This record gives sequence, structure tokens and C-alpha cells, in this order.
Amino acid sequence: MIHLIEIENFLSIRDRQVVDLRVSGKVSDRFDRFAPIFPGASVRAPKVIALFGANASGKTNVLKALNFIIQFVRNPAARAISGALVERFNDEESKDRPVRIALELAGLMDATPAVIERAGRDEAVVYGTYRYELELAVQGGQVQHVAHESLRQRPNDRGKWQRVFERSGPQQALGSKAFPIQGFRHLLTTLDPVGSIIASFAQFQHPGALFLKSLADSAYSFLDYQPASGDDRLIEFIGNRPDLLSTLNEDLNRIDLGIEEMRVDQTPQGWLAKFRHRKLDADMPWGLQSHGTRAFIRLYPLIAETLASGGTAIVDELDLAIHPLVLPELIRWFHDPGRNPHGAQLWFTGQSTSLLDDLAPEEILFCEKDRQGRTGLYLARDIARRDDNLRRKYLSGVYGAVPQIG
Repeated sequence: MIHLIEIENFLSIRDRQVVDLRVSGKVSDRFDRFAPIFPGASVRAPKVIALFGANASGKTNVLKALNFIIQFVRNPAARAISGALVERFNDEESKDRPVRIALELAGLMDATPAVIERAGRDEAVVYGTYRYELELAVQGGQVQHVAHESLRQRPNDRGKWQRVFERSGPQQALGSKAFPIQGFRHLLTTLDPVGSIIASFAQFQHPGALFLKSLADSAYSFLDYQPASGDDRLIEFIGNRPDLLSTLNEDLNRIDLGIEEMRVDQTPQGWLAKFRHRKLDADMPWGLQSHGTRAFIRLYPLIAETLASGGTAIVDELDLAIHPLVLPELIRWFHDPGRNPHGAQLWFTGQSTSLLDDLAPEEILFCEKDRQGRTGLYLARDIARRDDNLRRKYLSGVYGAVPQIG
């Protein structure tokens, strides 16, 4: 579970923005909105983070920063070069300033295979917090290389940060017991200057890197989905997962989309989805389902996998084409300890202000862009009273982060 993020000089986020999601044990939680950041921790974090703001305020750029880090540490092909994944702020002063992103999250300490096995048996193991930092050198507006990459940990979230690994330049890295360099030093000679040491070492079965990569593998992103190419793969994926199809059908009936059953068949023409509707004689194909039904099904595997793994779901425009009465149900799945037993987390952007009635101030992150095009981030809890009508005050402009018309 992510409980802190820092972003600087990344797309519209020019100046360092820090979002600290930690919630103390003194804050009441009647509806299971928060989860301990690790088993037994007194500090909690929200299981849902909703980003609100005007169009082009930078909401999606926050999700892009998260997605970049996830792709960077788990995929050696996701290189830190200017382009699709990473771009600096577009002004003269920022063209030689570094891109900086940091995350804090929780997990097992000393995550050797033996400790992971003990945790799987529910034996006593040590948890704590991690802090991952990445700095990319930028010159002439283009990313040049990784200037700094490090991971530190605090067992039981106490004391000083302890080094897991630290990389300060080409072929320069320090390790630890949890991330040994000795025996893998030859890999530094071929380390990609714009790639992650985690992704690179994981290719060669480095135990520490494999564990860290597994944390990134439990995050799922839904950004810029392309139905033309994605729907065929989606239907095939569901067809190969009868367990997923079964739970999908249960939820389709529960939220009453008029569908009795979705069926996926493998044919000579490929995988085909058919839908049996109430009071209709013939099954209906995928292409004749409503835009909202298809949008819900596209999201469903990502949501289901995240809840099952206790990972993180990152969804841009969650409310696009999905009925406003269905959206609170999706959010309730993350609040429900029975449905979300491992503390999975949902980050999403949206414009449906009716959702503000279903969220706590700790779950709402406002994004506002100034006249110089710089995005600022602030949590509703820092400016709102607990008894505020969040939707009414947001729409009236009390909290900012709304369009300025006229």
C-alpha cells in the first residue's frame, strides 16, 4: 500500500509536490476506509484515493508518475527516456532540472525466500516501510541517465532509514543483506544508464530484485485503453479464467445491468463473448452491449486481480461511461474487508462529483493548475472540516480545483 508520493519536474508538476496519505490511529473509521500500512501497524492509509480537479489540471499526470515508476522497476524495456513514459516540465528553467519521484510503501523486511515462505505460513515476520527514490538527470530538455536510484527501509516503521541499495551513477552501487551486490557486481558493467537496477538484476534471478519486482507486479494500470486492440485480448483473458468469469457474472447480476450471463467461447474465428439478457430470445454479441456495460467489463479483471493480490489499481477516468450508481459499488469493494482482505488500494481520476458523497476527506486529492501551468496537489483533509458537505463546497469553489469560467 502506497502511503506517500513525491513528484518534481514531471509533466505539469513543476515544483516538488508531496502527498502524505498516512492516517493516525486517532482518526475514526466507521466504514473501513483505511487499512494498516502493514500487519500490526498503528499508522493507516486510505484504500481509495480519488483525484479531482478541472480538465487539464494534472490529475492524469499523477497517475502517469505512479505508472512510470511501476513500469520502470519491473520491466527492463521501460527505459527512462523522454517520450511516452516520462517528460519534464515544459519551461526554460526546467530543461536542465532533474526529474524526481519518490514513493513510500510497506512490506516485508529482509525479504529472503525463507522469510517470504514463513510469511505465507502466517508465522511471525518483520514488516516495515520502504522509501524508493529516483532522480533522472535532464539536459537540454531531455533525460540523459539515472542520476540516483535508491531503496531504504525502516523495520517496524521505526528508527532511521537503512539502505537496501543505492545507485549513484554508472557502475556505482551499494547493496545490503536484502539486496546483495557481491556476486552480482558483473551486472553493473552492463547496467542500462536509463534503466532500473531492480529490473536489470531481476532478469538474472537476483533474489532481492525479484522480490521488489513482485511488489511492482501487483500494481495494475488502466490508462489510455484502446478498445480496438484491447477488447480481443480482454475477451481471451476472461475466457481462459473461468473463475474470473464466474465472479464477473455474479457481479453483473448484483449490479443489475439486465444481463443474466456472459459466456466466452473459443471458435475458429477467435474468442467470442456472448450475453444472455433477460426476456431476450437470442444471445447478444459484445459489439451490441452498451458502452457502459463494456466499460465495466474492461475494468473488471483489473479490479478483481487487485483485490485478490492486495495490490494497487491505477485507473484514469473511472467514471467515464459507468453509471453514477455503479461507481460507489466499485469503491465499496475496496472498503469491504471481506472483498478486500489484503488492503488493496485504488487510485483513480474522475469528474463525477456525486462520488464526493461517498468519500472521506482523507480519500480525496485535489489537483489545481495555476496560470503558469504548474500543478499543485493537496488533500481534502487539509482544508475541509469533517462535517463538511464535500460535494456542495467543492462545486461552490470553496476548495479550489474547479474550472474558472468567464
